[in-house]
Amino acid sequence: MSLDPQTLAGIAVQVAEDKKAYDITMLDISKISIIADYFIICSGRSSIHVQSIADGIMETLEEDFALKPRKEGMKEGRWVLLDYGDVVVHVFQDDERHFYNLERLWGDAPVVEMSAGH
Repeated sequence: MSLDPQTLAGIAVQVAEDKKAYDITMLDISKISIIADYFIICSGRSSIHVQSIADGIMETLEEDFALKPRKEGMKEGRWVLLDYGDVVVHVFQDDERHFYNLERLWGDAPVVEMSAGH
């Protein structure tokens, strides 16, 4: 089964919520970049929490849809990047999130409103 980018992003957000990620933001960068359609940015409280959030997203998308991301940062667990092509997930610890401030860097991108249950 193939997923459209918005559905893929919604599933990743739901898994992040289930893993107790906080401050979750989804940016629609499709009109301003060829990198991807959506960036998901969220935070975890520790390196173990960040790794757990990323693991949950990877396991769900691999088991349910046979999708494997390019990934960076799993070992350190400070900023994990999961690249699914049209959807890129960033899982940060707070210090890194504030330092890199992707929301400001991609400030021209509209924030996608997410309702409970998407």
